[in-house]
Amino acid sequence: MSQEPRTYALLLFLSLSHGVPNSRQDLHPLLQKMAEEIIAGNYLNALLDLIQFQSSHVWTADLSHSVLAYLNSRNVAFTLPSLQAAMENHLQQRLYQPWELLDDLREADAQQLRTAMKCLLEDRKDRWQLEDIVLDLGELRAHALQSPGVNRSLVRITLERCFQVLSALECVQVLGRVLRGSPGSLLQPDLTGTLPRDLREDAFKNLSAVFKDLYDRTSAHSQKALYSWMRGALRTPSNATDDSVSWVSAESLWILGRYMVHLSLEEIMKISPIEMGLFISYDNATKQLDTVYDITPALAQAFLERIGSSSFDMRNTSTIHRLGLLVCFYDDLESLDATLAQVLLHQMIKCGRLRGFHAGVQKLKADLLDIATENQTLNETLGSLSDAIVGLTHGQLESLSPEAVHGAISTLNQVSGWAKSQVIILSAKYLAHEKVLSFHNISQMGVLLAGVGTQAFYGMDPRDLAQLLRSPVSSHVSHLSPAQQHGVLSKVKEAEEASAGVMDVQGALFTEVSLFDLRQEARFNFSVLKEKELRRSQALFLYDLLSKTTRRPEELLSAGQLIKGVTCSHIEALSPDSFLAHVQYFENNLSLLSPYQLNCLAWKYWEVSRSHMQPFLLTALPARYLASVPVSRCVPVLISLGKIHLDSLVLDSHKKSLVLRKVQQCLDHSLADEYAVDIVGKLLCHLPAALLLHGVSAGAWATALHGLRDCPGLSPEQKAAVRLRVLEQHGHPQNWTAETTRDLAPLLVLFSGEELSSVATKFPDILQQTASEMAGTLPPKEFLRAVFESVRNSSEKVPSTDPSPGCHGVEAPSSDDIFRLAEANACWAPQDLFCMEEDTFIRSVDLLGAVRGFSWPQLMTLKEKAIQVWDVPSFWREHHIVSLGRIALALNETELQQLDLSSIDTVASLSQQSGWTPGQAKSILQGFLADSGYRIQDLKSFHLVGLGATLCAMNPTEISLIKISEFRVVVARIGTLLCSAHVLAEFKRKAETVFGGPPEWSSSVLQELGTIAAGLTKEEMRELDKDLMPYFQPSAIRCLPDEIFKELSTRQLAALGPENAAAVTPAQRRQLSAPQLQSLQRALDGAKTRSGLEAAPSATPTWTPSAGSPPGRLHDEFVQGDSQAECALFCTLSIPPAISPAVGPQCPPCTSPSHQPCCGPPVSTLYLPPAISPAAGPQFCTLSIPPAISPAVGPQSAPSPSLLPSALLWTPQFCTLSIPPAISPAVDPQSAPSPSLLPSALLWTPSVHPLHPSCHQPCCGPPVSTLSIPPAISPAVDPQCPPSPSLLPSALLWAPSVHPLHPSCHQPCCGPPVCTLSIPLAISPAVDPQCPPSPSLLPSALLWAPSLHPGPPQPEVESAVTGRYQQGADHSPDSPPS
Repeated sequence: MSQEPRTYALLLFLSLSHGVPNSRQDLHPLLQKMAEEIIAGNYLNALLDLIQFQSSHVWTADLSHSVLAYLNSRNVAFTLPSLQAAMENHLQQRLYQPWELLDDLREADAQQLRTAMKCLLEDRKDRWQLEDIVLDLGELRAHALQSPGVNRSLVRITLERCFQVLSALECVQVLGRVLRGSPGSLLQPDLTGTLPRDLREDAFKNLSAVFKDLYDRTSAHSQKALYSWMRGALRTPSNATDDSVSWVSAESLWILGRYMVHLSLEEIMKISPIEMGLFISYDNATKQLDTVYDITPALAQAFLERIGSSSFDMRNTSTIHRLGLLVCFYDDLESLDATLAQVLLHQMIKCGRLRGFHAGVQKLKADLLDIATENQTLNETLGSLSDAIVGLTHGQLESLSPEAVHGAISTLNQVSGWAKSQVIILSAKYLAHEKVLSFHNISQMGVLLAGVGTQAFYGMDPRDLAQLLRSPVSSHVSHLSPAQQHGVLSKVKEAEEASAGVMDVQGALFTEVSLFDLRQEARFNFSVLKEKELRRSQALFLYDLLSKTTRRPEELLSAGQLIKGVTCSHIEALSPDSFLAHVQYFENNLSLLSPYQLNCLAWKYWEVSRSHMQPFLLTALPARYLASVPVSRCVPVLISLGKIHLDSLVLDSHKKSLVLRKVQQCLDHSLADEYAVDIVGKLLCHLPAALLLHGVSAGAWATALHGLRDCPGLSPEQKAAVRLRVLEQHGHPQNWTAETTRDLAPLLVLFSGEELSSVATKFPDILQQTASEMAGTLPPKEFLRAVFESVRNSSEKVPSTDPSPGCHGVEAPSSDDIFRLAEANACWAPQDLFCMEEDTFIRSVDLLGAVRGFSWPQLMTLKEKAIQVWDVPSFWREHHIVSLGRIALALNETELQQLDLSSIDTVASLSQQSGWTPGQAKSILQGFLADSGYRIQDLKSFHLVGLGATLCAMNPTEISLIKISEFRVVVARIGTLLCSAHVLAEFKRKAETVFGGPPEWSSSVLQELGTIAAGLTKEEMRELDKDLMPYFQPSAIRCLPDEIFKELSTRQLAALGPENAAAVTPAQRRQLSAPQLQSLQRALDGAKTRSGLEAAPSATPTWTPSAGSPPGRLHDEFVQGDSQAECALFCTLSIPPAISPAVGPQCPPCTSPSHQPCCGPPVSTLYLPPAISPAAGPQFCTLSIPPAISPAVGPQSAPSPSLLPSALLWTPQFCTLSIPPAISPAVDPQSAPSPSLLPSALLWTPSVHPLHPSCHQPCCGPPVSTLSIPPAISPAVDPQCPPSPSLLPSALLWAPSVHPLHPSCHQPCCGPPVCTLSIPLAISPAVDPQCPPSPSLLPSALLWAPSLHPGPPQPEVESAVTGRYQQGADHSPDSPPS
């Protein structure tokens, strides 16, 4: 891993000192000032003084002596370690507390601030190295600019003070550097109000250029504010007072650039024709106009009118070339000739960049297309129509001659926006001209390559295909369907040098290479893998294969996606030094790692170097590890968590709730200001509804809103809270401005139909554009209805001319309506759809087939419309069937049998749709076999891939007929199918002929099989090696029948890994016993299952300080607390000295060979009395009870029956008691003891006491956790509760009715007669915060540990962010945890 430079220590010069001079020496004034800053604790200012000194002086060892002498002469007794620790801590905290950094820079003198600004301004790579200390200004600058909130402070200090100490040009350059590396939320309207108003012209132009670069990242309100600032600077005194003279000059338009779209219509119409003509004549005018993506039609036409009133002729080709995106709104079509129409069409290719109004653009293209072909045929003009040909219907495309398509191929192969049905027609035309398909021919096809049939690919010369895979055209191969891709691969493998063909496969296509083929290839090396995408099964096999050829892990870890194949055993096999040397490879490729791999990585980090561990990896460990992070370390943890996608790492909802509980504690349940929002990053999307509604301050709301707009999956509660907060902050939508509506556009889906109706009335374009940007999603019905009404209200209503019964007077949809509505087409009534014009259906069928929200009646209506337009299904051709999309689901079995399914590409298009009934799937399968003439035993691999989900309709006999040679190369594809259990069982038997029986399967084979592995029998499942469990695919886990899933052992379940454990269905879970559920929970938690057992559940990780850790990591190490707990008779329980300082260090040795007693100064012990357990005595390591806890007990006291052990744990996740089997053999017989866990029974359930449900409650509400003591233990308890010898509470002589130290805080559960034990705040986050922890209160969460007691967790009673000024004050870096 890369070592962070020691940028924080001024010891870079002190480290040279080999001794301190006896007398004070004179220092350079700047160094003397630096030393005074050190003495005052202003370490940042001291660093700035040093940088200033170093810029003009050479450092020598004598200067080091002099500085130390000066410090000593001022009676400042710094040691090198203490100064280094103080220095590092101070500067680390400034990165984590950027508001403090802002205060420091505000208090810095002018020279120090100038130095700071210069460091940001100059792209200096200064690297000072004196002995082992390095100061790298470039690294320091980069790290600071990447820290959340630091940019905010730097922008503010630059605006406040930079212009006083540096030139305006230099300050603008600083602003540009900082703003370009900042999120868009930084430029809020209030910040733009602080921009300087009197900049010189050159500085103003440069700063305006910065804002133009940031345009897309800023909110609409900020864009408007920045425009107002630019407008104020551009208006001269002369034109500011005379309203009849426009202030907008040619140069103003050039400076405004994209901001010209904020000019009002009146201001545009006042622009002088001379100035407008001058602007259009600028060489870069077109470049400026090419960027006005959000211009409206009204503004665009106003600009066109002003250009037309200048000296430029709007019908001149040269002028049209200069119009940029204004050409998309060209409206002077009267008497336009065909040549100019073609020029306009060519320029309109760029119109796809517009942020809306695409329907108007499509209509303009259609009109220009009619003009361009008015006196010529399509065949004659095809190559000159640009992308307008996308609007041609199937009939028009079929009318084209093969020669015309061949002649226009250079245009056709570059056009984007083709529907698949159009590509099929054009490809067929092109191939009809070429006769023979060769590499030369297909290399000309570009995007039309996707229309080449699978069988045509398979019929090519394999050498041509091999050449295709090596050529630049191979980029288009990744866009082919899976069936087409396998057609290519099948033919390539038939070449004489088949292995070379596999090696030539590049990019995404390589993921289709089978594991079987890889196993036949022996010539793979690291270099050929770097540019290939890999499936996880491929990566697992290749990593294992190549790891046997090298001892250099970096060769494996740097080979592209090969890192997907690293296993836990590979990670564990790395030595500590090797792991730290290579961990950067993991951190640079986190997106490629599975949750299980991240869990293994986290455990390795935990064991090797906790101080260097990325804090977000704590979420991959059991929840208590994150829960025990002290408040002083909250900010780095929040920053780290805020940079990841939490849902991809924490898959269990319960564990996620615990993670978020910790996040809320760190935030003190609020976001106080913008800095807090900066720090939480992506965590903002996971904050609970209550916090979003009540905990976000008014000052933080604008920044938070900017982040909430991008949250992909807010819960219903979060959505409701955000909606209420928006209404509270911005009022009812009827009062919103255009800027407010644009800023809130992604959140419009949260509002009711009544609220959206006002948006639809005032800003229909914004609403419709918002809907168009949600392609691929399924917005709420009320939102779609509002969009639908908006489009219908703004479109021309023309009654249907369809003669069908019931269509008279119906306002049927037009092509323009369907184009604009997108997913909102689902709001049409079935009758409306049936009554649409035939031409409308023909032009729009591809769009309608892509609508996901159509109901069954709507799909049936559209099917009937297709039959009306195209005749019965037996007349349909491939492009007809493909264009239907989801409409095809309405075809019944008889209609499916009528289709021509001779082409596997047609079948593949049908199998891509989800929702076929078994009968429909069987009809498609039989139709293909009948129409193609193939028997099942004749099917090629690409046929099997194209059949897709219809393979699930095969019976066992049919599956047995599939050729092994074809099946083995598509196992991974078949493993994605969600077939029935008996079909998967048959495919599993087929797989055994390829990979052998389940005992022979490796991790790569199990991963390759996918859902096929769900066909395992009970006996095979029981015998499966537990180490293979993480390599099931989650889909396979979900497909396992409940009666087979319950056969998994506790060890197999514990080894599933987080991802597979999260895939377990509720029905499967209901089949499990209590021990199985406990093992499943361990897998969900991320408990360690390899290389020995994880710490006992009573093991609570604890923090101790660690100096010198790199920023952004866990600067406090966890002390060893995750010991192995394998012996049945456990070793000592450790009590930290802070709890019992009076107990001696002596501890008898533990008899177990795998454990060491907890002896030594930090350890206190209690005697464990034999009265508790027959097994107690010499075989146990002892525990001594300090007198402070019980006057009757002492280190030398005899065992007492009244002494109950404190070896029982309240875990933060559950209201449960964990009892070691050696202490209580009479536990619940349904919970078998497990050597892998301390507890053998969980006697306290989350709701009731298991033995006495009428008497005891385990948790008396959220504030207090209590234990009830049965009569068998304490004579003072409620006599109505019968004794129970199996219940052993962890109470130490507590008084019978109240908490002994805080009687006002805690009450018992079953009335006054019951003895209770209250959990101190340091142990449980759920206790009453009004009850402070007490050193005399022995906690019940004491760890089993092999050598050192880790100490209790830090109390978390203050916020690290909102209570930010206390951050770091709960303990110093050099003090032990409390």
